[in-house]
Amino acid sequence: MSSDSTTLSVLTIRFCTAMRFLTLIPISWRAEEDSRHFAKCLVFFSVVGMVIGSIGAGGVFFLGKGFPQPVVIAVGLAFLAFISGCLHLDGLSDSADGLLSARPKEACLKIMKDSRAGAMGIVVVVLVLLTKYAALSAMPKEALVLAFFLMPLAGRCAILLTMASLPYARAEGGLGSLFYSGNSKKAAAIGFAVLIFCLLFLAPGRLLPVLIGFFLITYTFNRWCKAKLGGATGDTLGAVCELTEMIVAVSLTASFSPFFR
Repeated sequence: MSSDSTTLSVLTIRFCTAMRFLTLIPISWRAEEDSRHFAKCLVFFSVVGMVIGSIGAGGVFFLGKGFPQPVVIAVGLAFLAFISGCLHLDGLSDSADGLLSARPKEACLKIMKDSRAGAMGIVVVVLVLLTKYAALSAMPKEALVLAFFLMPLAGRCAILLTMASLPYARAEGGLGSLFYSGNSKKAAAIGFAVLIFCLLFLAPGRLLPVLIGFFLITYTFNRWCKAKLGGATGDTLGAVCELTEMIVAVSLTASFSPFFR
């Protein structure tokens, strides 16, 4: 087998590893090798975000032909939640329970490890979903396709930026720690370049508000996690994805205001 074929095979395996972790799309090919590729599949997180976004945008486009905007948005948000097995919403819920508990670091981490959802977690998940729904409902119907493409892409890029910016907070490790490696900064740079390219190609007029929202939410949330926990966990990585999807929806809606025209 040539070196080019070998390289292509390895890259394909790493893409499949990223797809299996970030989505419920059934890809079983070479799944037994996932443990070898977790740390190096990060570069494909943004690609997986584009795949999710493309499916979501396509679904929204066709549903929009026959259903009113509220129905299309509800189905689209359900897709974004369940395509990842609600993994990121679960992380948001656990993060809210821990970070809003007013407890010291170790107690927060213990709360976040508890699989049961607390009141804070439920309230925050509901508020984030309501904000997404409200923002998407307020934008022109024709903009929904763009929104449902960009939201999952930006969310996965936010995960990469967080991993590049924060150390892992749990000394004993965890699910998120499987992906931490020296590749984090490279993957974050690639992901951000992909996000910028997509914005410039698809909606150059929306670039500024989306990037302002993207950096505002990731910087603020990551500073909070650093101060409260000393770094990131698998739960906070899921949380930053959900919060970024929310702020992208809000930013896109804001971009249609006279201020950004």
